[in-house]
Amino acid sequence: MPVYGSEGRSWRPADRCWTRTSGNARRSGKDVYFHWLAQAANVSSEISKQQLSRKQLLTTYRRSVAKLKSSRSALKPKLKARPRAHSPFPSSEDHGGGAVSAPQQVCVDQESDGQRIDNFLLRFVKGVPRSHVYRILRRGEVRVNKGRVKANHRVRQGDMVRIPPMRQAEAAPVGRASDAHLAQLGTAVLYEDERLLVIDKPSGLAVHGGSGLSYGLIESLRQLRPGRELELVHRLDRETSGCLVVSKRRSALRELHRIIREGGMGKRYLALMVGELPRAELLVDAPLKKNVLRSGERLVEVDSAEGKEARTRFRRRERFCFQGQALTLVEAELLTGRTHQIRVHAAHLGAPLAGDPKYGNETMNRALKEAGLKRLFLHASALSFRLGEMVRPLRVEAPLPAALQDVLDALEATT
Repeated sequence: MPVYGSEGRSWRPADRCWTRTSGNARRSGKDVYFHWLAQAANVSSEISKQQLSRKQLLTTYRRSVAKLKSSRSALKPKLKARPRAHSPFPSSEDHGGGAVSAPQQVCVDQESDGQRIDNFLLRFVKGVPRSHVYRILRRGEVRVNKGRVKANHRVRQGDMVRIPPMRQAEAAPVGRASDAHLAQLGTAVLYEDERLLVIDKPSGLAVHGGSGLSYGLIESLRQLRPGRELELVHRLDRETSGCLVVSKRRSALRELHRIIREGGMGKRYLALMVGELPRAELLVDAPLKKNVLRSGERLVEVDSAEGKEARTRFRRRERFCFQGQALTLVEAELLTGRTHQIRVHAAHLGAPLAGDPKYGNETMNRALKEAGLKRLFLHASALSFRLGEMVRPLRVEAPLPAALQDVLDALEATT
């Protein structure tokens, strides 16, 4: 930017010389310069009305630059002294507000004996996301008896677990179920003792909250029975109804999980297939692979190369006909427990479940909807297992919901 003097000359830094300018240019340029100088040097704009010499102009300019540099350098110590936000993990980034917990040394009690370390930690660090728990496990910040462990490590009674400091996020508000909904759940208990309860889960209710749901079945039960250690033993799809086991004690939860791992819990379902079952009884042995789409939706497919073992036994119960299409009511017995196992195996046979929006026949789903089928026709009708000192296995049955029975009554039975 040119600097104008009183003799009608301008100093151009690029040329490092004074050049003669016209009077109009001198006045216009000096007005611009003085306006800038007044702002940069923080002086009154009245200075623009004065006639300054070249030496005065340069002196004022240098002083303004020095003043600007000193003001910037004065800010640097303040910026360095700003406290850094505390991290929930000693070596990781911040993860939100909330109180920071102190390091904990926890002794594993009898109730927690045999529990996985990740589930053990989630019991003690309420308000910390599950992803953060797995992160500190991967980094070795959790120690069991002074040694690093993996997420699948099982703790034993007497183990000393060190839990590092973690920032506990503010708890998300949990939705409250209506009184009518709670009353319905209260009458849906099929079996209960001091260790567990079996509930007849209604269709359309997720087993737990999350993914846009403010509450699920387990949150509703905890609201209905505050102060109890209620935990889901297994899961059912949102649209599936029927028997669901909930533990009331930590020891019962561990024992039931062991029973499921060893194949000691029998699970039977009633399902309506769109198509014929080739034989009266059929065992489907087809490995399943679970895929997660970008939208977060789970999609399971038969994959002999990369899939996990999955076996389902189908037994024909009754045959029907609807608009010329054969339908078969079957009892499906789970021999393994994979996601969407019955639904995918039925579709693999060429006879998908009625009302299945993901693996089903869209044309028949629309037709059956007009006939009264508003949901997936899949019901967990019975389960059996032997827990602890039981003399004989416990068997619990859930009757077919009235809405599904009405659909069967509307169909034409065939031989």
